[in-house]
Amino acid sequence: MQIEKIHHVAYRCVDAKATVEFYKKVLNMDLLGAIAEDRVPSTKAPDPYMHIFLDAGNGNILAFFELPNSPPMGRDPNTPEWTQHIAFQVKDLEELEEAKARAEAAGLDVVGITDHTIFKSIYFHDPSGHRLEIAAWTATPEQIARMKSVAHAMVDEWATTKRPPRHTAWMHEKEFAGVD
Repeated sequence: MQIEKIHHVAYRCVDAKATVEFYKKVLNMDLLGAIAEDRVPSTKAPDPYMHIFLDAGNGNILAFFELPNSPPMGRDPNTPEWTQHIAFQVKDLEELEEAKARAEAAGLDVVGITDHTIFKSIYFHDPSGHRLEIAAWTATPEQIARMKSVAHAMVDEWATTKRPPRHTAWMHEKEFAGVD
């Protein structure tokens, strides 16, 4: 078996209509379809839902469930808020700047542009509290090769020490300059 690609990624949302409107206004994603049932097809459990599918470009689909009979949404209190996020790629830095301006015009609190050396990105939240990242590649082939060449060694070192290996510290030198 070989996975061809991710079919879709699904998250919960507070309000399906507001989610559709936000992703269209801020990220220009079209609504591809919606499914609603009184029962869950896989488990047959009685649990009404609205399942929406958004076009994230190039065959990528971002989906959401509104679950009106479930307890209010929460998040894992043991995981820092910055950890779990959805990252979207734009063509170049000009489009990243446009995305930032569009998000700010929508009244969103935007963090960045953050320089990760191999890409630059911005961060903000959707109406359900999901952290979103918009990223544009800036990497050279040499930088990608350098990062890939140490990836297994870094994972092995982390597994033993649980301390950040320094093999790719060069990526955030600019971001951390003067921070201590």
